[in-house]
Amino acid sequence: MHRTAALAAAVLLAVAAAVPAVPATASPAPQRAEKPTLPRGLFLTVSGAENTWIRGVLLRCSPEPSGPHPDAAGACAALDEARGDLDGLRGEPHPCTKQYDPVTVSATGVWRGRPTAWHKTFPNACELAAATGAVFRF
Repeated sequence: MHRTAALAAAVLLAVAAAVPAVPATASPAPQRAEKPTLPRGLFLTVSGAENTWIRGVLLRCSPEPSGPHPDAAGACAALDEARGDLDGLRGEPHPCTKQYDPVTVSATGVWRGRPTAWHKTFPNACELAAATGAVFRF
């Protein structure tokens, strides 16, 4: 039994020697809460009645118009003129038929550093184009 106790003590000493010593005052580095980053640009979508189809594109206006939007410069100019207020877009007024085939648009992300989340349904694609111009023309 004396031999078993001595063997157990030797094993504990060997294990203790293998584990690196940590000072008693050391504590793990505090975890910094990372500030969530906002997406750069606006993700624009257009969808058909009852979401039968959907298209989307990223528009970046800062520092200069870019992204896969086919008319990024025109869309950014329209947003600048409306000061980022999508309800205030001047659009390209023109007559439209009264056909009802609704389209819903949305803009989500950041415009000129300001978070943006907006959506609206128009009676048809012609009304959408008349109200929003180049912004949702993709």
